[in-house]
Amino acid sequence: MRFLLLSGLGPGELGPTHFNSPYMAGTLFGDNPSELGREMLRRAGHEGLRLDRLGFEWAGRSRGLLRPRAAAGPHLTTVTLHSILETGAYDFARVDLADVWTGRTRLPAGDFDMVLLSTTYIWNEPILRRAVDWVRENLPGVGIVAGGQFTNLKFMMVLRNHPEIVAVVRGDGELSLPMTLDALAAGKNLEAVPNVVWRDGDRIRINPVEYVDLDAFPSPRVSGRATVVPYESMRGCPFDCKFCSFPAASPKWRYKTAQKVRDDWVGYAEDNGAEMMYAMDSTFTIPPTRFRELLKILPGSGIPVWEGFSRANTLNTEAVVAGLEAAHCFQIHVGFESMNDQTLRNMSKRVTVKQNRTAHELLSRSEINTYGLFIVGYPGETPEMFQDTQDFLMREHVGHFSMARFTITDENMPMWQDREKFRIEAEDPNDPGSPWSHIGMDSDRAGELLTETLDKVRRANDRAVLKFWQHNYQHWLLPQHDRRTNLAVEKSLELLAMAPRDFTDPEEGAHAMRTQLERLRSHGIAPAPEERELCLDPL
Repeated sequence: MRFLLLSGLGPGELGPTHFNSPYMAGTLFGDNPSELGREMLRRAGHEGLRLDRLGFEWAGRSRGLLRPRAAAGPHLTTVTLHSILETGAYDFARVDLADVWTGRTRLPAGDFDMVLLSTTYIWNEPILRRAVDWVRENLPGVGIVAGGQFTNLKFMMVLRNHPEIVAVVRGDGELSLPMTLDALAAGKNLEAVPNVVWRDGDRIRINPVEYVDLDAFPSPRVSGRATVVPYESMRGCPFDCKFCSFPAASPKWRYKTAQKVRDDWVGYAEDNGAEMMYAMDSTFTIPPTRFRELLKILPGSGIPVWEGFSRANTLNTEAVVAGLEAAHCFQIHVGFESMNDQTLRNMSKRVTVKQNRTAHELLSRSEINTYGLFIVGYPGETPEMFQDTQDFLMREHVGHFSMARFTITDENMPMWQDREKFRIEAEDPNDPGSPWSHIGMDSDRAGELLTETLDKVRRANDRAVLKFWQHNYQHWLLPQHDRRTNLAVEKSLELLAMAPRDFTDPEEGAHAMRTQLERLRSHGIAPAPEERELCLDPL
């Protein structure tokens, strides 16, 4: 049998449909600055300035400040599926789901007997239907085996609504997927395959669930050179944050030992030329015993630099943060979520504002970049409660931050346990973009507070930088300089580009643009003449 793998990001991760995208409209970050923005540039003496013409001199060459990020490697799900299929010597080709969403798909040559559809980055039925419709239109009569986060939670609904889907692999697929493919190739039924929900004539049968020993099972192999390698050191989650349905999809928490993590990372560096590891676990810094062991054995081991996610309460001493620096950690994403204790309790976050502040203060004194993650509008939160978070970002935060309007993604979210308490209503509980309301605010008000906060933080706090536009470019922009210098440069770029949003008077906006261009010049960055070629190679 020959298989077609459909995997990749969902439509919301591609950029244009991101909830904050309209926020940048008319600014210098887009291709079409507003008439006001063009007038500001003219009055500032830089008519027609484009951010991609900002440059600096380094090592005898003129370098572009905004250098394209090195081609990102495949996402963790694709890496894992590729490894499973290649290890089993299956005949397969892949189509990136990103091309399905954008209509750029080119079907690989040849016939296919079955489609393997990853739903990890699919979050509702309409998006799944788009993928299934694409299969139906391009490969009529070909069945689908699905797996991933969405179908882990919705397997009965998926099989009921889509006759094209012949089976769903739930949970761990390292053993179950090859067994499924082998059984289908041999014309056998799937009754002996663990973790599979499948069609047996008119019946839907649910097989028992089994778990892979992550420490004993080989980690995914990566083909060829990969500058950035995504990594999974655990499955499941021991916490019960009410805004997250992830534990429901993978209920048993398991993790690799510190020694396996180290050996895997050294292997990716040696075999694939990995320069950065991206630990994609919801919380890489647990359990405490493994975290302490990692801090002992990673320094000097030959691993690349790495970034990961953490809870605030594990970053609790100067020794821990110093240990992270020594272990080659360059960026930590911290789910602060809120700076109001009642909101954190409502979320069942199991951290306090004091612990959030401690982690932030310790990280802000280090060279590890803090990427703070915040939510506005969680059920029960009022605008007055949210003010604590806004005030923190305006007055205290150092580093990158992002803020999301609370979204309801499905009916499995533990948040629904508080439906009566917080009077939660959702127009469509399976559509993150649909309106909702609760006792504290509604989705419209949360959106207003989001926009207000981004505006206020940009104007009030020179040390807090919105993480949004940077994803397309090399991080850091000036790798030869320290974190504080890079944050200052990014802040000046943000203030320069967003002047058409921050000012209605063209003269005031022009003055702000001149001010930021002068600040950039103090770091050796200036608009390059049009005739000068800027080198865009990574540094």
